[in-house]
Amino acid sequence: MGSESVVSVVNNMSHAGSVVCLLHLLLFLRVGAQLGDNVRQRWPVPYRRFDRRPAADSYCEALFPFCPTGDRDGQIPYMSDTDVISVYRLQTPVWEFKFGDLLGKFHIMHDAIGFSSSETGANYTMEWYELFQLGNCTFPHLRPDVHAPFWCNQGAACFFDGIDDPHWSQNGTLEKIGAITGNQFNDMAQWVQDDNETGIYYETWTVRSDPGPNATVWFESYDCSQFVHRTYRKLSELGAKLSSRSQTNYTKIYLYSGEPSYLGNDSAIFGQPALKNLATDIRKFYHTFRPHQSFIDFAISLLEAYKKVVLDKSFYLYYNFEYWHLPMKPPYVQITYEEVPLP
Repeated sequence: MGSESVVSVVNNMSHAGSVVCLLHLLLFLRVGAQLGDNVRQRWPVPYRRFDRRPAADSYCEALFPFCPTGDRDGQIPYMSDTDVISVYRLQTPVWEFKFGDLLGKFHIMHDAIGFSSSETGANYTMEWYELFQLGNCTFPHLRPDVHAPFWCNQGAACFFDGIDDPHWSQNGTLEKIGAITGNQFNDMAQWVQDDNETGIYYETWTVRSDPGPNATVWFESYDCSQFVHRTYRKLSELGAKLSSRSQTNYTKIYLYSGEPSYLGNDSAIFGQPALKNLATDIRKFYHTFRPHQSFIDFAISLLEAYKKVVLDKSFYLYYNFEYWHLPMKPPYVQITYEEVPLP
C-alpha cells in the first residue's frame, strides 16, 4: 500500500472517529437534557409524609395543653352501621376563648368539623392544630447548646366529646352541611388516623409568585383549614353530599417571592465550615422572630423584620425539615379570607 493510500485510510478513520464522537456527544446531551427534565424542581414542593409520628421533644412546651379532653391514644368512637351522623362546619376566630372576636376582625380563623349521632345523641368535635401553639410552628427557638435552629412544629388531629355551641356560633360559624352513614363515618375515622400518623408537622405559610390568578404556588400550607378540606374531600369520596347555605371562606397567610432556592437540611448547613456564613445568616434571621421578647425588643425586632423581608427582600423558609431561601416580592406578606367551595 502506498503512502498516499495509508494517509487516505488514516484520514478516513479520523473522520469516522470524529463522526462517532459527535454522535456520542449528541446522544449524551440528549440524555442529559431528559434527565434534567426529570429532576427539574416540582412546584409546589410536595409535603413530606412520614412512616410514623415521632414523640415530641421534651424541650417543647405548650402554653395551652394540646387536646386536653380528647382520647390520649387518639381513638375515635365506632359508629353503628344504621346510624346517621350529621356533619357540621365549624369556624371561630383563633384564640376566641381568650380574645373573643379580636383576631376575627383580621380574618384569622380556626376551622374544625362537628359530628352528631342520631342514635345516641352524642356530639363530637374534630380539629387539627399545633401541639405547641402557632408561634412555635412558624418560627424556631435558638438554643445556645444547639447550633441549628430548634423547631417545635408538630401538628396533630384532636377528636373529643361535645360541640361547644357558643364558642363556634357566637363569633364564627356552626352550620350543618350534610349527613353520613355510620359506615362512612368509620371509614373516615380510619383515614383520619392514618393521615394523622403520616402528616406530622404544621406549616403556616403558603408561598406564591404573586397574588394573581395565574401565580405559581411554591409551597402549600399545612394547617387546620387544610385538614378540614382534606376531610371534606374524603367524605365526598365516600359518597357524602355536602352543601352550605353561605360562602365557605378560609384564612390563608401568603408570602410572595421569586423562585425559591434550595439550601439543605440541618446537617448540610449547620456545623459545616464551608457554609458558616449561611448558617450564621439563618440564625440571625430567626433571632428577629424569637419568642418571649420584651415590648422594646419586640419593637426593635419589627424594624429588623421589615428591613430583612421588605428592604433586603429575603426570607428563610423551613419546609419538609429543609431550608429554602425566598427572594421576596411585593406585597411580601398578605392575610386573605377566601372562598374554598365544598367538594
